[in-house]
Amino acid sequence: MAILKVIEILANSDKSWEHATQKAVEKASDSVKNIKSAYVQSQSVVVEDGKVAEFRVNVKITFEVK
Repeated sequence: MAILKVIEILANSDKSWEHATQKAVEKASDSVKNIKSAYVQSQSVVVEDGKVAEFRVNVKITFEVK
């Protein structure tokens, strides 16, 4: 039986939500091993002068505890 744990990561990007998600997973993998999945719980943007300046994601990352 596998034991899984879920952590929540907040990440941002000036390019896209996809890039912010990729950054979240890559940063988490620096210290968390055995990542199995990532679920984008929410997305938001920062608006400056009427334009999107930053994309933000709240990601739940699931990994196996050995």
